[in-house]
Amino acid sequence: QVRLVESGGGLVQAGGSLRLSCAASGFRFVSKDMSWYRQAPGKERELVASITGISGDTQYEDSVKGRFTISRDNTKNTVALQMNNLKPEDTAVYYCHADLWQAYWGRGTQVTVSP
Repeated sequence: QVRLVESGGGLVQAGGSLRLSCAASGFRFVSKDMSWYRQAPGKERELVASITGISGDTQYEDSVKGRFTISRDNTKNTVALQMNNLKPEDTAVYYCHADLWQAYWGRGTQVTVSP
């Protein structure tokens, strides 16, 4: 059974940092691309960052480049999102995503950035 469990969200002031983590199980993690998405109130879910399986190549949405870093630990089956210099517009529910034989999502973790 595929499971994706996010943790690390919370409330932070603008300019602060948070680190999200996603624990994955139920599939061969090392070879799968992993991503973080976010969804703000009234907006569509958007891709924030992705990381490929074995090579670990990364991609970022333009507004988070230079502030967010996605990484993975293939020995622990985890993927992390380090978020620095957070802005109020980063406020959203953040979801871990695995693109397997179908799309799998975690339940999400709330990130709130106050001005």
